[in-house]
Amino acid sequence: MKIVIGLGNPGRKYERTRHNAGFLAIDELARRLRFDLSGEKYHAVVARGRIDGVESMLIKPQTFMNESGRSVAAALRYTTAEVADLIVVHDELDLPLGTVRVKTGGGHGGHNGLRSIIDHLGSPEFIRVRIGIGRPEPGRDPAEYVLSPFLPEEQPAAAGAMTKAADAVQAIARDGLTKAMNAFNKK
Repeated sequence: MKIVIGLGNPGRKYERTRHNAGFLAIDELARRLRFDLSGEKYHAVVARGRIDGVESMLIKPQTFMNESGRSVAAALRYTTAEVADLIVVHDELDLPLGTVRVKTGGGHGGHNGLRSIIDHLGSPEFIRVRIGIGRPEPGRDPAEYVLSPFLPEEQPAAAGAMTKAADAVQAIARDGLTKAMNAFNKK
């Protein structure tokens, strides 16, 4: 079983913000695979189904970003999945807008959602689908930047990134991590 977690913050105020890139990618995946994202469990909105033949669960934690680990840990406790079966989809300041990269393990890089997951699981050894949102211009507070919406001129690149992130999740389920990394981490 694969558990795919999109990171974000619940509520209308945060719906289209950069920090909700993980939620937006999960929405794209649910739409294309016809997963019904209306279940509620593990402090999250959840859907079950198959991603390219692999039993999977999509999760959008409703605990707010800084407590995402509560939801992820609860899902792991009550399923047969292990840390290595997690795919966490999240925004990434250190990648240019529209870029998508796949990796496994590593630190949290200052991302509070990843920090919470690592703290609750006691391990950083999960798969990450990183969605580039770019860095703010000098002098702008990064916390304010990630909670701002994509600008109109950024929306095509952002929408393309959500599509690529959903593609990456499907590639991981279908082809495995190494092939997905080779396909999505090209320069």
